[in-house]
Amino acid sequence: MAINWSNNLEPVQLNDLLERLEGAFGEEEPFAGRDLSVDEVEALQKVFADSGHQRYLQDQVNRQIIRDYLINAVMLGYVSAQDLVNLAPQMATREGRAALSLQMLMLGVDQAAEIVAGTPLAHLKPLKPEGERPSYIKLIEK
Repeated sequence: MAINWSNNLEPVQLNDLLERLEGAFGEEEPFAGRDLSVDEVEALQKVFADSGHQRYLQDQVNRQIIRDYLINAVMLGYVSAQDLVNLAPQMATREGRAALSLQMLMLGVDQAAEIVAGTPLAHLKPLKPEGERPSYIKLIEK
């Protein structure tokens, strides 16, 4: 699947898009405020390579998306703080948080009332791949 990235609408493969996005971020912030010892680095590599840590990180990202979205929605008056009680059951599980954060990424904060009310989001539908070749992403291991 090709994606248009530039103004001249040239097709770009997903792995090329990923590389461009990563390059646009600039340098990563240092992990620690000091130099780490070899033993510390080895211990961290063991922890960070664990699949449980990856699930933990994704869940933390989902929680942050939900927090930011809902704070914005309340502060801008799209929903009241009392309305958020409707989301408590979904926010209580990892799967619920993943689905909720995805909805929030796909909708503007002005549509927060739809999410809070539990309204089925008819305007969001799964995409079906088009074309002859499937999407391709090259995973980059650091």
